[in-house]
Amino acid sequence: MRLGYFTMPMHPQHRSPTDTLQEDREAIILADKLGFHDAFVGEHLTEKTENITSSMLFLATLISDTKNIKLATGTSNLSQWHPVMIASHAAMFDHLAKGRFVFGISAGALRCDAEALGNLKEDRNKMFVECIDVILKIWEGESPYDIDLPNNRYKVTTATQRNLEIGRGHLYKPYQKPRPEIVGTVVAPFSKGVIAMGERDFHPLSANFLLSQWLPSHWSNYSEGKRKAGQTADPADWRVARTIFVGDDEKLARRYARDDANSPYRFYWQMLHTKMTLGGRQGVFKTSQSQPDSEVTEDYILDRLVIHGTVNKVVDEILKLREEAGEFGELVYAGMDWVDPRLAKRSMELMANEVMPRVNQAIGTTSSRTTAAVGR
Repeated sequence: MRLGYFTMPMHPQHRSPTDTLQEDREAIILADKLGFHDAFVGEHLTEKTENITSSMLFLATLISDTKNIKLATGTSNLSQWHPVMIASHAAMFDHLAKGRFVFGISAGALRCDAEALGNLKEDRNKMFVECIDVILKIWEGESPYDIDLPNNRYKVTTATQRNLEIGRGHLYKPYQKPRPEIVGTVVAPFSKGVIAMGERDFHPLSANFLLSQWLPSHWSNYSEGKRKAGQTADPADWRVARTIFVGDDEKLARRYARDDANSPYRFYWQMLHTKMTLGGRQGVFKTSQSQPDSEVTEDYILDRLVIHGTVNKVVDEILKLREEAGEFGELVYAGMDWVDPRLAKRSMELMANEVMPRVNQAIGTTSSRTTAAVGR
């Protein structure tokens, strides 16, 4: 099982973005040194607590400061972009990173962003599908472009203004052939979007917002999409994100990850609880849709969505997660604000150097589950 990294990021409003952006960079540089496979970075335009407005621009600053880690948009919000712009930027990034690029995509769920951009009343899920359809056509095609897909608002052509002798009318193609890996973040239980991912060979990343009991629904739908495409789903293509803190002793781990009023984990879930509730999406935290909203408290969420403890306890919790979810290819560690940089770095070190080797050793001794997991 690979180890990945994901950060929204989420920082207290009083902190300067000058400082938090450097902290976010430092976390990914550390992840690279520790052997994390990839790092996903989110983007929002109008959230003061989420300081990265362009994941691709931020990640570009890390290309020269990292060696092996893949740099992943987590995600590029396609309802906010014309497909020519995002296709060209992503392809150029792929060349700059020499293939260390994963193209994470989503519609862009934040309504305040949509209002600022003037598309609040648009069907942004439809815009998302239209945008990725055209991006793929751009990457597959050649000049002169004449992309006019049925029921798609985006029309792309260079037919009348091209001059191939001087290279005019050409659109960038990615470094990776035929394209970079495309990953979609999945939040809702039983998401139908995961079926489409399977059909199109996009790979799912199940968000750390979701209770583990709902994770099998993502695999089931992804497998259905693969079957529709005449293919077999590969668990290696499925990423599962979790919120994890590893400490050197149990009391310290519980304090930093849960109990302390200044815990960055408590702050993270306070913010997400509030934001999800305002957006009418608090159902992701529920064990059933009939569960009363009043039961979904911060402590309820912390108890169910934060794995914390010493190395041995965290290993046990991850193996328990795998038993519940089934086999998956990558565990994605969620990054927090560094209230205590020493503890934050130590957790990442223990996760990479102690926890994952033990998890993989345990999985290796129980690899007979693979066949059952694929067919569940």
